[in-house]
Order: sequence, then structure tokens, then C-alpha cells
Amino acid sequence: MGVEHRSGASRRPAEPSLAAATRAAAARPALPITALTSEESLLELQELAWSAGATVIGSMLQRRDAADPATLIGRGKLQELHAAVAMQKADLVIFDHDLSPTQQRNLERTVGVRVVDRTQLILDIFARHARTREGQLQVELAQLEYLLPRLAGRGIEMSRLGGGIGTRGPGETQLETDRRRIHRRIRGLKETLNSVRQHRDQQRKKREAVPLATVALVGYTNAGKSSLFNRLTGAEVLISGRMFATLDPTLRAVELPSRRRVLLSDTVGFLRNLPHGLISAFRATLEEVRRASLLLVVCDATSAYRDEQRRQVQLVLEEMDLAGTPQIEVWNKSDLLAAAELAAIPPSSSVTAPGEGASLRSPTRVLVSALTGAGLPLLLQELDHALELDPIEEVQFAVPHPAGRIVHLLHEHGQVMHEEHADTNVQIAARVPHSLRVRIEGLLTAASPKTAPPAKPRRAPVRRRPKT
Repeated sequence: MGVEHRSGASRRPAEPSLAAATRAAAARPALPITALTSEESLLELQELAWSAGATVIGSMLQRRDAADPATLIGRGKLQELHAAVAMQKADLVIFDHDLSPTQQRNLERTVGVRVVDRTQLILDIFARHARTREGQLQVELAQLEYLLPRLAGRGIEMSRLGGGIGTRGPGETQLETDRRRIHRRIRGLKETLNSVRQHRDQQRKKREAVPLATVALVGYTNAGKSSLFNRLTGAEVLISGRMFATLDPTLRAVELPSRRRVLLSDTVGFLRNLPHGLISAFRATLEEVRRASLLLVVCDATSAYRDEQRRQVQLVLEEMDLAGTPQIEVWNKSDLLAAAELAAIPPSSSVTAPGEGASLRSPTRVLVSALTGAGLPLLLQELDHALELDPIEEVQFAVPHPAGRIVHLLHEHGQVMHEEHADTNVQIAARVPHSLRVRIEGLLTAASPKTAPPAKPRRAPVRRRPKT
């Protein structure tokens, strides 16, 4: 089986602030080989480079039976790459393949410019888009864990101490000093992130004290999750065509047709061959996805690679042990599909992943448009049906007239099916969440007139005879 190696050359854009165009790194794939062709994978790499602020001025594709251990691409291809870089005056080369530290150094030595690959490119995009302190800490941790095995010193001449008398050898080299400092910084970052996780756990426990389900938006990057989040919640989360525009989690309340309220979470998007270090570093952020009662798996219905993107999302969910979480597939951007394309979409029961792998598990699929709002009422109904926490119940209450607050609660948080006013009370039939039923039953018990306990019979006083 042929091994394909892909590389792209890019030139730094004119804006001096776009420093991402000059930073990158080598990646270790966390997911299996994908079904994308080499050309399609190279196009995705170019889109990542554009998201990092680079201007792509050329690309190169190589197929070979085995990787060259020294340079990955071999001497002949390396000379061709060097000539292309010199001709185009590129200052950065991005590889869509793993690069070992030795390969990266050899390539840079021959080409004469910085050489990076996919993981460092993704890390750089994350560093540009992280806004909160937590997100910045997570990105720094992932960058340091990537950098640590790639440090290269100059040996004994970088020693901090000179040679000793007798058997005393050279002191600590600069390489050892750098490694020790990075190890110390990594420990500090992990401790800080652990405290952040504890703080998030405390906030989550306060939320979980109220029966409020959490629904998480997940999906491939640039599928329109933030646009859908804004449309459903009325928030103003950043919307951008660049990949990984949203990193920091955002929570907003959404009211369902049953008047139940749920928390909707918008998190970072997934990607083919998402670096494993990023999944580990962003574990605190992805905790909202782990705790979700339901996942809305968003995909771009117009993408030519949507089946492969859906398969990659499922692989990432399996890596996070979330394959068993209930899901609803949300196919976004339906307004851009022609009638024939809409008719060609298969039903949910027959959806399977291309190539190897199990079927894509999804209770249902909803076609929506975050731009026009089409399909959103149906999506909210499906959410109502799929959520098991705080289920909807049909109840009947006889509410006394003085307890008008209970009638207000039923109208505000439930669906009143029938209401009839009698002389002493109001007869109401409604569909309400279980938590509201329990709350109203407690209010009715407190509002009911308390009956006085029966009086105890009084014993007649005993008269004692006077002593004689």
C-alpha cells in the first residue's frame, strides 16, 4: 500500500500582526487513516493555513512506498521543494504528515525556511482564538507537551559550568535547563487547570441541584455550530468562516415547546486527525460535552465530505467514551441544498459510515438552516421528546382561588390544556415537567386549610376526702 506524503508552501501575509503564519509543529495522528483522498486532504490543510493567517502560494504532493527516515520525502523531492520555495520566496513550509524532530531539522537545514506540520498549525490556530484564561492555559499546555521532545541543544559547549578538577564533569547543559523549566511549567499548568476543573465542578453541581438538562453542540469545525447556537439562544457568539473560531465553551438557556428550559453548550469543533494532546489538554473544556444529557451532532449538509466528517466526529466521540450518549443529527445549511439534493438524503435508519466502522448511531435527523430558521421548531420538538431528565407529565389540579400564584406557574412553565373556574377553586389540566408537578403539589399542601387536631377529653378532678 502506497504511503502518501503531502506538503504545502505558504508565504507570510502582508499584515505583520498575523504571526500565526510563521509558527507550526509536528503532529502525531490520534485517529485512523481517513477516507479522504490526498488532494482533498491537501485542500483541508490549505484551509487550516488560511485560518492561521497564512497565504498559500503553492502545494506539492508525493506518493512513495515508504517514508524516508531522514527527510520523510527523500533527497530528490527535497531538492524540488527547495527550488520551489526559493522561486516562490516562501518563508514557511507546512506538511500534512507527521514529522519527527530529526526530519524537521533536516528539512529546515536544506530548505532554509521554517518547516512545520499539521499539529503545530492547529495549535497555533487555537492560540490565536483562545480568549479566556482557561483556554490560553490549555493551549500553552498542549504546545509545551509538543515542544518538549523536540528540544535540541548544542551539547557540552552550552554547559552552565566549566569542567571540574579531577573527576568532576561538565555542569548542566542548556538543553537540560530548558527541559527542566518546561517540566516545571507543565506541572504548574496542570495544577492550575485542575483548580479550574474543580471550580467548574462546583458550578456544575449548583446547576445540577436544579433538574435542568444540558444539551451540547458538537460537530466538525466550520459546520455552523455557533450560528445555530446564536439562532436558538439569541446569543452573540463569534461567527467566522475560519476553522476553530470558537474555542471557549458558552452556555445559554433555551425554552422548549413544553416550557421546559435546558442549557445549550457550544464547544470547540472536531477535526480529522485531531491531535490527541489537544483532546487531553482541553479535557476541562470538553467536560461540558461529557456531562451532557443529549448531543446535537451538527454537520454541514452542503459539504462534499460530509459523510467522512460525520465519521470523524463519531471517532472523536468514541475516543472520549461518549458513543453511548443519545444523539440527534442536525444537518445545517439546508437552505443551500437544491430540491433534488434534499430528496436524495437517506432516512435516519439507513445511515451508515463510509468504509470501515459501525453505523452512525443517531435517534433522528433534522434538516435546519441557522440562517433562515427553517427546521428549528422541529428540532426543538425532537429535543423535547428525546430528553429523559425532568420528563413531561399530564396532571390535574384543583387550585384554591387565593393561591393564584400556582395558576401563574402553570401558565408560565407548563402547557395548560383545560381551565375551568368553580366557586371555590380553579380546575386545571396541564402538561408540566416532573419538577414543576412536585413543586406545585408542595404549594397546594401549604395552601390547604389546616384542620385543628381533635381536643383531648378532660378528666374530672379527683376530690380527696379530708383526713379524720
